[in-house]
Amino acid sequence: MTLTIFGVVVLTFMMLMYALERRGPRFILAFALGCGLSSAYGFLSGAWPFGCVEAIWTVIGIHRFWGTTQEETAK
Repeated sequence: MTLTIFGVVVLTFMMLMYALERRGPRFILAFALGCGLSSAYGFLSGAWPFGCVEAIWTVIGIHRFWGTTQEETAK
């Protein structure tokens, strides 16, 4: 039951941060964090394909965060 609650909270957080990404780089980084946590949930629950996909999204989110901060620095 605790793992299920963790999964619901983490996935809700991830989707909320995805919706707020346009507000700035910190929301992109928070989205990447949410993906990392949902990846952990996937592996802990035994759904390793989900864990792998979310791990990939974590890397994508971090890459987007660095790209966004580099663009802001160049301005």
